[in-house]
Amino acid sequence: MRWIDVDKWQEIFNSIWRHKLRTALTAFGVGWGIFILVLMLGAIDGLKTSFQHQFADDNLNSIWIWGGETSKPYNGLKEGRNIDFTNEDYAFITTQVNDLEASSGRFYLSGTTVTKYKNTALSFRNRAVHPGHLVIENNTMVEGRYINDADIRELRKVAVIGREVKKALMPDLESAVGEEIALNGTVFTVVGVFSDSGGENEEKQVYIPISTAQRIYSAGDRIDQMMFAGGDRSVDEMASLEGDLQSILSTRKQFDPDDSRALWINNRAEDFEEFNSLFRTFGVVTWIIGIFSIIAGVIGVSNIMLIIVKDRTKEIGIRKALGATPGSIVGMILQESILITGVAGYLGMGIGIAIIALAQDVEADYFRHPSVDVGVVVGATLILVIAGALAGLLPAVKAANINPVIAMKSD
Repeated sequence: MRWIDVDKWQEIFNSIWRHKLRTALTAFGVGWGIFILVLMLGAIDGLKTSFQHQFADDNLNSIWIWGGETSKPYNGLKEGRNIDFTNEDYAFITTQVNDLEASSGRFYLSGTTVTKYKNTALSFRNRAVHPGHLVIENNTMVEGRYINDADIRELRKVAVIGREVKKALMPDLESAVGEEIALNGTVFTVVGVFSDSGGENEEKQVYIPISTAQRIYSAGDRIDQMMFAGGDRSVDEMASLEGDLQSILSTRKQFDPDDSRALWINNRAEDFEEFNSLFRTFGVVTWIIGIFSIIAGVIGVSNIMLIIVKDRTKEIGIRKALGATPGSIVGMILQESILITGVAGYLGMGIGIAIIALAQDVEADYFRHPSVDVGVVVGATLILVIAGALAGLLPAVKAANINPVIAMKSD
């Protein structure tokens, strides 16, 4: 028993060769469909990875609040009032809201700060924060410690620097802990070095206690921004927390709770959910486009097989006259259909995967490390091959039903 019918495959290849242009165009249509699907899936993944990277810079379950300007009168107070935050506002909120994972205020120093270490002076951004900022900013300590409550209470002149700051100022030091740096002329002791998933820009930061910065820069008790991490709250619970914060501040700062301009609130949990919803939609659209492209290719396979059967009518009639069974005729046509679909589909898939692999090291602002699930695209291509076989079934059945006498009389 022969596992491979060499004669039958020779006939299939001869048939393909006789119709090489039509076969090539049909194969291109099939391969192009799966190729486009792979590229689109990779492109969507690259966009999604880029946005996920940007979100990973900070705690996803966090709410960030800035003071705005009232746009509505309230309780006899006119619109147009600036809403500013103080240490007392921050302390009040932290006592009113339960189960916060972390919280922090920020006091911003305008522009960059001249940071000097021995004979090296460079400019870096400086943030004055509370200890909870470590959790909210998703920092990881690689040396020493972060700012603590005692630093805030005792107005200590301590600093936590990013890895890029250490690399620039102290490239030869094994540890920066205990070293002294000057920030705009004021000396601080480095107590820790942090890394940040946001990358180099985020690691070019110097953190100091907010109370110390307020004292040094004569800011009184002003806070520019407040941030709150909600822990394991769901998206709906984070929305409820946002409403609670809005209500607490509207009462405390005397503005209309429905005044959307009095506060600027960024709920990162809701933003991330909207982002995921958007990319789920992109994914569905991509599959719809890809499937229709594949269907177009499969229809092309069906059409070319009908043409091939018509051109080989006399040959098929002779085969049947010599005793060929309908099953063998169907098998021959299906094998040709599967061969065209399979080779074209997996070739298109392979080229698409290769292009995505070449782009995996890309790190642009809105496109980063694209990839595709090989198992998914291999499965999609297998379905394409099965569809190609089904596309060849109608022409195959038509060929099997050819009357040998009539077929041999055809031109």
